[in-house]
Amino acid sequence: MHKDIAKELLPLAGGKENIINITHCTTRLRFEVRDETKIDIAAIENMQSVQGTFFRYGLFQIIFGAGIVNKIYKEVIQLCQEDQTEQPIASNHEMNVITRFAKTLSDIFVPIIPAIVASGLLMGLIGMIKVFNWISPHSPFLNMLDIFSSSAFIILPILVGFSAAKQFGSNPFVGAVIGGILTHPDLLDPSMLGSQTPETLHLFGMHVPLMGYQGTIIPILLSVYIMSKIEKLLKKLIPDSLDLVIIPFITVMVTGFIALTVMGPAATFIGHIITFLLDFVYQYAGTAAGFLFGGLYSLIVLSGLHHSFYVFEASLLADPKIGVNFLLPIWSMANVAQGGAGLAVFFKTKNANLKRISIPASLSAFLGIIEPIVFGVNLKLVRPFIGASIGGALGGAYVAAMHVVSNSYGLTGIPMISIILPLGVTNFVHYMIGFSIAAVSAFIATLILGFKEEKE
Repeated sequence: MHKDIAKELLPLAGGKENIINITHCTTRLRFEVRDETKIDIAAIENMQSVQGTFFRYGLFQIIFGAGIVNKIYKEVIQLCQEDQTEQPIASNHEMNVITRFAKTLSDIFVPIIPAIVASGLLMGLIGMIKVFNWISPHSPFLNMLDIFSSSAFIILPILVGFSAAKQFGSNPFVGAVIGGILTHPDLLDPSMLGSQTPETLHLFGMHVPLMGYQGTIIPILLSVYIMSKIEKLLKKLIPDSLDLVIIPFITVMVTGFIALTVMGPAATFIGHIITFLLDFVYQYAGTAAGFLFGGLYSLIVLSGLHHSFYVFEASLLADPKIGVNFLLPIWSMANVAQGGAGLAVFFKTKNANLKRISIPASLSAFLGIIEPIVFGVNLKLVRPFIGASIGGALGGAYVAAMHVVSNSYGLTGIPMISIILPLGVTNFVHYMIGFSIAAVSAFIATLILGFKEEKE
């Protein structure tokens, strides 16, 4: 099936000679092509498995949905590599500094999302078990689930170190080692700061606290960035015959020292500033901020940069003074609203193709994956996207006003209930009210605004 889709798709994209590079994310296949005029967009959109197409950053992107896009990607890659010795080259489209920075963060976190989602769901399951007393809190099974759920967050710097090193063009396994250094068992876990004080090393006239960085993001990002620069410099200086031994040795030693003495403390300071500012805005302008962010979040999704927000969410969870995520419920309202607007399109449109796409795409949005409904339906018709923004703003304002929070990140929509409910029934009730406000108001706003019908 997937091979047949790839065979049908490749000629419509201009053939493999027209393709420079192919990548994919959770729901989309991305083509960088030599000649955009050779792409038969109409024919691609009429393919039964395609949920929509669009251009971004000079890339032609096709929405297939989660669970299928990676399989089609493998088949397309295999077809492209047949009788082809030239490897695809990487995309190098010009972007401004802020966009490039945010996109880099996004590309680092996208591969890690499945691990974060799995851990978040496990945390939610544990929370519901405790809330409803399904089994004894001293059950060995519950202890085992707790190990499963916390592992991804404990080794998060290792996961980020691996992914970031790949993104920065350096050895990903060395990047993982740097993450391991920052989470070494001899370093005090930051969650223990309230009851314990980290030991201090006296090294070269410096006082180095043996502080760990489990569950944090910024320290490992800065450390691996420095590591990549050191590694690239050494590759220019060290002969090829010695690079396998000398480069990793020096890189780990120098980067590890810098990570524990400079980057870790500096990143912790930066993280505290970020969380302080976010908490200040949330406490004193929460409703207004929820309205603004809930309304504008979908615009950020259009750029694909929303994954970079994991840095801020992880900082909130890692901060002992906060320890919860109050941003994610706002993002969730924006996603749910897109589903509500999509349902309005289904009931109002007479276009059979739109009806076929809008129902599964809307349900996907309620489950936290919004690219199909955004790019396949709402954005094309424009006014449903505006209706969804209205719903997201109203829902975001409500959950911010009611101080709805989660104990993880990576989940929105219905699956997010699992990381909402463990923080209290009241928290859950207000989340569901916000959910309803976002979906229903987006549905009504879209019906009122209307939209221009697409031709069959």
